[in-house]
Amino acid sequence: MTNLFTPFTYKGLELKNRIVMPPMCQYSVPAKDGVPTDWHVLHYASRAVGGTGLVIMEMTDVDPDGRITDFDLGIWSDEHVPAFRRVVDAVHAQGAKIGIQIAHAGRKATDAVPPVAPSAIAFNEESRTPRELTTEEVQEMVEKFRLGVRRAVQAGVDVVEIHAAHGYLIHQFHSPLTNQRTDVYGQDPARFGAEVIQAAKEELPADMPLIVRISAVEYVENGYGLDYSIELCKRYQQAGADIFHVTSGGEGPIGSNGRPGVHAGYQVPMARAVKEALGCPVIAVGRLDNPVLADAVLGNGEADLVAVGRGMLHDPYWALHAAEELKMKVDIPQQYVRGF
Repeated sequence: MTNLFTPFTYKGLELKNRIVMPPMCQYSVPAKDGVPTDWHVLHYASRAVGGTGLVIMEMTDVDPDGRITDFDLGIWSDEHVPAFRRVVDAVHAQGAKIGIQIAHAGRKATDAVPPVAPSAIAFNEESRTPRELTTEEVQEMVEKFRLGVRRAVQAGVDVVEIHAAHGYLIHQFHSPLTNQRTDVYGQDPARFGAEVIQAAKEELPADMPLIVRISAVEYVENGYGLDYSIELCKRYQQAGADIFHVTSGGEGPIGSNGRPGVHAGYQVPMARAVKEALGCPVIAVGRLDNPVLADAVLGNGEADLVAVGRGMLHDPYWALHAAEELKMKVDIPQQYVRGF
């Protein structure tokens, strides 16, 4: 039976267990001009020491104005590559694999003046109204994603994730709420995301899988639901997506008519639905900090990998402590054996 500490292999990606640290922005003041610092090396390497199988670096943006804040990471320049390589090498040295999430915040780029988006619709009343991208600028944005992926590969990552969730740029294109264009990217809302995925695949080694993070449900009036997102995933799978990281929301304020539950595992049914519809590996996420619950998600066949976010911010050694609780035998770093 599959459990948290069963190895996972897909194409050239080989993980020692099925525990994933999902991307979580650090909003780290030292991260000037998008460059990872000593903090990022320490932060990610600590989770590798703590037994995590796959660490995915936080949302890393393809344009300076694509960051949520000016304290986020970027990969819009070749000069970023050596700093990312430091992070990658540190994680590899501690026995984990590492990926990176490539993204653009679109209208949710709070420090951009103005931000850009598919259509000139502000995120909320406090946000700046974005400038609508021209058709040519959308095509240029695809190339920015391509170059970001190329640099990530140069930095030595084991896997790349494209961020198409949480109300950021790709999500803004494939959501009818935020894409009111009349050009080809409005007539076909999935076109931009599909083109980004195709460009990414052209830059990846043949045996490196591509992860796409998707919001399966929009919690606002007239927002899309699971049936829509499954068809979207099928389109993205045709474009080259290998694994889906299934989350939800992010496109706007959560309305009372669509408010999600906040119970543990509330997003797992969405991951299972995508897995069953597409027949591909999926990562489940969402309040899975309890090791027994996380293990059950895998044992019940609802997902192939489990992402633990806030729990891993609270405890860098979450994976080692989960093994203790589940009475699983894992390798403890030699320096810490006495503590276990």
